[in-house]
Amino acid sequence: MRARLAPVLEEAAEGVVARERDRRLPHRQVRALLDAGLGRARIPVEFGGDGLAWPEFAALLVELATADSNLPQVFRGHIAYVEDLLASPPTPRRDAWLTRLAAGEFVGNAWSEVGSGALGSTGTRLSRDDRGWRVDGRKFYTTGSIFADWIDATVDRDGETVTALIPTAQDGVRISDDWDGFGQPVTGTGAATFDGARVDDADVADFGARFRFQTAVYQLVLLTVLAGIAAAIERDAGTQLRARSRVYSHGSADRAQDDPQVLQIVGELGSTAFAARAVVAEVARAVQLAADTAADRDSTTHAEAVVAAEFASAQGQVVLTELVPRAATRIFDTLGASGVSVTRALDRHWRNARTVSSHNPWIFKARQLGDHSVNGVVPDFVWSVGVAPLAARSVEGADA
Repeated sequence: MRARLAPVLEEAAEGVVARERDRRLPHRQVRALLDAGLGRARIPVEFGGDGLAWPEFAALLVELATADSNLPQVFRGHIAYVEDLLASPPTPRRDAWLTRLAAGEFVGNAWSEVGSGALGSTGTRLSRDDRGWRVDGRKFYTTGSIFADWIDATVDRDGETVTALIPTAQDGVRISDDWDGFGQPVTGTGAATFDGARVDDADVADFGARFRFQTAVYQLVLLTVLAGIAAAIERDAGTQLRARSRVYSHGSADRAQDDPQVLQIVGELGSTAFAARAVVAEVARAVQLAADTAADRDSTTHAEAVVAAEFASAQGQVVLTELVPRAATRIFDTLGASGVSVTRALDRHWRNARTVSSHNPWIFKARQLGDHSVNGVVPDFVWSVGVAPLAARSVEGADA
């Protein structure tokens, strides 16, 4: 699989600066990755996939993120949907979908909403009319959906949260590239509007039945992005230094690439990249154990594996959120003022790392880790965003 991906990664790396600068979505690159098998990496061989274990797959995602940090995030929703199928009991529908996805169909994501919706609720509704199920509402942060054949969306059905797998090729679906973040600009993260979008009966499912280590999987993908950014920082520092002829009179060598103070910083950058890869490998092993025990969903063994995977991903997030943006700043200490030229686009590493690190605030994860370490508390790993009830906010204010 690495051999199949190699030319795609090379081409993606060559054009990433221009794509980010012009905010040009990587439609061709996403299609090439699907053709090379990225979307089927975890799908078993008997369904047409490559059957990779999580440590192998995560290592490939790091390589992809080194070429273009946007691309693994584009696939995040698809990866999670595949994992949900893999963790589910065998059924004709499950097996048919594994085969379809192995053949190249692509799933996007639409869970989050913006605005003043209540915490834990969704304003996107699933209802029935004379034609069957319909979806109405608006989602945001729909990463990857603009490239996708299907959207995995959370919706409200009579007060119950369910998931709906919505085909994008219909009049009732409109997807916009209106993400305005300063980093990860070409992930296809924008709004999806549903106006009577149709959904088949078989493609509506209980949200509570989804695989239990889903938050760990979503976070692991973001950790591979951070690890790839760290590797790209080390790579770009070396490239820039080898091409640099000018030095400072008060420097420590006649060539920038020989300056011991500069080389120390590059050594630190490389150490950050090493640590990031090690974090990804450790989290991937924990996620693999959760996947291996998923068939016995209600067992103590699986429950313990889920907790281990979730906490491992949270610990990795706390560490890399600090290390990688810091490395993205330190690269400028190896160069002169020319290093901040917009044509070099070295600032993209900080912007992208900081954006990825902001998706799931690490401070809350760190508090939960501390609460578990001290008090043995295991939190609910599936969280939501919204406006808290007025009474709850009043109590919080009084406590403060």
